[in-house]
Amino acid sequence: MVDFVKSGKVVRLVAVVLAIAVAFLVLWPFYTVPTGNRGVVTTFGKITGIEDEGLVVLPPWKKLSVFSIRAEQADIEDAEGSTSDTQPVKVSLTVRYSIATDKVAEVYEKYSHNGDLSSYVQTATQEIFKAVTARYSAPDLIAERAKVSADINDALRTKLAVYGAQVISIDMRGFAFSPSYMAAINEKVTQEQLRLVAENKLLTVEAEQKQKVAIAEAEASAVRAKADGDAYANLKIATAQADALKVQNAALTQAKDVLELRRIEVEQTKADRWNGVLPAAIYAGAPIPFLNVEK
Repeated sequence: MVDFVKSGKVVRLVAVVLAIAVAFLVLWPFYTVPTGNRGVVTTFGKITGIEDEGLVVLPPWKKLSVFSIRAEQADIEDAEGSTSDTQPVKVSLTVRYSIATDKVAEVYEKYSHNGDLSSYVQTATQEIFKAVTARYSAPDLIAERAKVSADINDALRTKLAVYGAQVISIDMRGFAFSPSYMAAINEKVTQEQLRLVAENKLLTVEAEQKQKVAIAEAEASAVRAKADGDAYANLKIATAQADALKVQNAALTQAKDVLELRRIEVEQTKADRWNGVLPAAIYAGAPIPFLNVEK
């Protein structure tokens, strides 16, 4: 009988301990918010607070939901748009975003209980891509791709701010038009390159011709200058020679009597020196010595 009583007490004690353990587990007040998250505290379904990372102690009538504010990624494949000149265009984008810390309660209440807004980001990105590409013609969309990307980035930041998200980065890839349009673009580029080559060749030929003309003109100028120089030099020489002849003629005219006097003096000297002996032979044309009859 005593053993039965003792065993009954043990059973009751074990039951009490189990009940306390179960109650403690059910009413456990300690929670943890992991790094890169926020804790959303609700009381009977109503948001009553936002907890930072770390240990959180809550009464049993409150609930803690872990909400991620880490960077998330949304992949948008083959987003379609149309340019202002009605050319269809496709692109694939990767958008990295995160929930703004001051928007956690709003996002939890309206859009997501865990911080995943990928579906909203995909829809918004496709809408923004269509709106931006519609403002550009196809050639401008190719030539101003960096500006197009910046426009998409700015518009998407504004759009996602409505959902409490902030854009970290946007990667745009696979930017392409229809095959027929790309073929036309390639053909146009090829023709433009050929045109530039032809223009450059023409400019080269024109430059070479101008160079040849300049060289020929320079050579002709040099020849003319040399001819003019030679003619001038010849003229000066002829003038000098003529002047010299004039001077000589004048001198001869003025000195005719002097020359005759000199000739007579020479003949007189010869006569004074003659010894009176005639030469044994006189050749034709030889002068006959002057004879002094008085001696």
